[in-house]
Amino acid sequence: MTIQEIFNLFLLVSALHGFLFSFLIGFSKNGKEKSMVFINLLVLTISLNNIQSWILTKNFFSEYFFLDYLHIPWHFFIAPFFYMFLIHYLDIKKQSQNILKIIIPIFIILISIRIGFVSFFSDKNTTDISYLFEKYTTFEEIFSLLVSLFIFGYSFHILSRKEKLFTKVLAFDNLKWIYTFFKLGLFTYVFWIVALAITVALNFTEFIYSYYPLRISTTVLIYWIGYQAIIQLRLLKERKDLRKKLAVKSAPIHKEILDNEKDAQKKKIFDEIENLLLEKKLFTEPKLSVEFLANEVDINAAKLSNIIKIFSENSFNEYINEFRIELAKELLLDENYKNYTITAIGLESGFNSKSTFYSTFKKHTGNTPSAYQKSIKN
Repeated sequence: MTIQEIFNLFLLVSALHGFLFSFLIGFSKNGKEKSMVFINLLVLTISLNNIQSWILTKNFFSEYFFLDYLHIPWHFFIAPFFYMFLIHYLDIKKQSQNILKIIIPIFIILISIRIGFVSFFSDKNTTDISYLFEKYTTFEEIFSLLVSLFIFGYSFHILSRKEKLFTKVLAFDNLKWIYTFFKLGLFTYVFWIVALAITVALNFTEFIYSYYPLRISTTVLIYWIGYQAIIQLRLLKERKDLRKKLAVKSAPIHKEILDNEKDAQKKKIFDEIENLLLEKKLFTEPKLSVEFLANEVDINAAKLSNIIKIFSENSFNEYINEFRIELAKELLLDENYKNYTITAIGLESGFNSKSTFYSTFKKHTGNTPSAYQKSIKN
């Protein structure tokens, strides 16, 4: 197979995969969530773009002038749909602009111009049609690139500079996966700029291979964000539900016996620390620090660490993790939470990642969370 044939196969397979993916999202448990609707549209858009490219490279419409030259610029919707997903996932739609009110009319205008262009040349015998069409579509694509870059940049501005608007989501999701999307997305824009630059440099004669990196990277990235959104939305909903139902019934029990070196004042402070952790469930906060807790009880961080070391015989992190492990163990064995994923339980117990939860849990219990759950229930 030639490189072009392999690429054409990629376009076809990825498009069919995307249509199936969109169908499954639409009928999934969270498919009606607004954020998932826009992820679905995002995947559907790239799938339509790929199937259109595959049809054109196969020359299926070569005998039909109108269809052969009427290329719908589906890529124009990629950045807007991602932006709409973002503001709905962060639950800040009321504080954000609905850019589709602007994008959809522009898209209609672009389609109208293309229809007018094709209709004008359909009954004319001109050898310049391909050149003129390529020149127009290149300028249209440059416009699309500039619009996409603006929306992409504005979306990143919202994510990185307006955290106060979505603190509720940050309590459940650190959004690292979305930051990763932005980092990887920059590479696709580089590929896009290079492909356009080559087209212009070749006097608007498309060099088909220049678009291969762009099409492949965009397709993989969109499908990746789609799968991530499904996973993360489920975790987000489960953690919100868990937090509503959660009532901490148990916590680590520490020795009440004081020796001569453990004076009553320090014990009083230690009791205050434990009560604070339990009453406010501070240990479920992944970013809980010794400085924050020290400020809550109005002592310096060094003194707090020392008191915890004396009475719990653990470091600050180990002490906090005891609370988290006890809570996780309780939830893992509670029949009311059997439908929740182990990852959601670990994150809601205060761990900042699945890997940290699993390693810490195994260190404390000698088993992985799933093995512990099975061993106790059996």
